[in-house]
Amino acid sequence: MLPAARLDALETFLIELNGLAADVILPLFRADHWLEDKNAHKSSEGGTFDPVTAADRGAESAIRTALAKRHPDHGVIGEEYGEDRPDAEFVWVIDPIDGTRAFIAGLPVWTTLIGLRHEGEPVLGSIGQPYLDEIYIGHAGGARLLSHGASRPLAVRRGVPLSRAIIATTDPRACFNRAELAAWNQVVDAARLARLGCDAYAYAMVAAGTIDLVIEAGLKAWDIEAAIPLIAGAGGLVTDWRGAAVGRQGGQVVIAGDKSLLGQALAALAPAAA
Repeated sequence: MLPAARLDALETFLIELNGLAADVILPLFRADHWLEDKNAHKSSEGGTFDPVTAADRGAESAIRTALAKRHPDHGVIGEEYGEDRPDAEFVWVIDPIDGTRAFIAGLPVWTTLIGLRHEGEPVLGSIGQPYLDEIYIGHAGGARLLSHGASRPLAVRRGVPLSRAIIATTDPRACFNRAELAAWNQVVDAARLARLGCDAYAYAMVAAGTIDLVIEAGLKAWDIEAAIPLIAGAGGLVTDWRGAAVGRQGGQVVIAGDKSLLGQALAALAPAAA
């Protein structure tokens, strides 16, 4: 358990990192962002479009530079530049732009994900959307939204059965295999409303109490680790499709506002749980 003063200092630094990333990203949003396809060399083999922009790379570089200056003994795992001391006591897990497809389409549902592991466990995380001036930040002791100079606590919505739930996933056709897609469709059929394409912004909406359930598969560590302490601080739950803790490699993930709703989702997902 980290002392409260240490955690507060790290949280303050995490807010600074969000600002550094925003300084790089915002001038390139809805502008010339120098798009590349990571899978361009696989196009003849039917490789899927995997975009990266100067904003992705520049933001992660800015975060890594700040980390090296402030905490040179900390490790880093990032989507764009790989691992550096991944077994250190403290490890930052970074996705500079989660939702690059939304970013290049000019849709403000992309986010910057920054999480912190301590001794292998996620302890602090943020989901930042600087175009909307929002930072969703939290740890086991609580979660809050920083926006337009104000701070307010975050809390999940409880007591919502699946029949009245608002649920989300990113792209069921691209992210789920056949069995996973069938399981997702079962949950959709039972839910009130499903939304697609919000990436990690949907995770923030669970913390904010406006979305009740998010189901994903094929995630990497940088796609989910920032959300784990944030959701916990808001009173929610993050598990894999079997109801266990999410592994350090990501994979199949469920984010829910309460235990009852999580149980209903897991029952539908069980046939496709890895």
